[in-house]
Amino acid sequence: MAVQVIDGRNLEAPEPLELTLNALDAMPDGDEVVVLLNCQPRPLYQILQRNGYVWTENWRPDGSNEVHIRRA
Repeated sequence: MAVQVIDGRNLEAPEPLELTLNALDAMPDGDEVVVLLNCQPRPLYQILQRNGYVWTENWRPDGSNEVHIRRA
């Protein structure tokens, strides 16, 4: 399983969303995309749910959100 990490903590919207969606489009089955953000990306979660992805959140001690995304 390969993991692609996208660090969107210092990017302006909608760049983190666009980078994440592009990575998911190219992601082979069984791989994972991890997105680092300073927020809870509710618009992304709606897109993920509609398109059959599963995700988990991990709030880190520095206050950032680590979102792990895989195909369901």
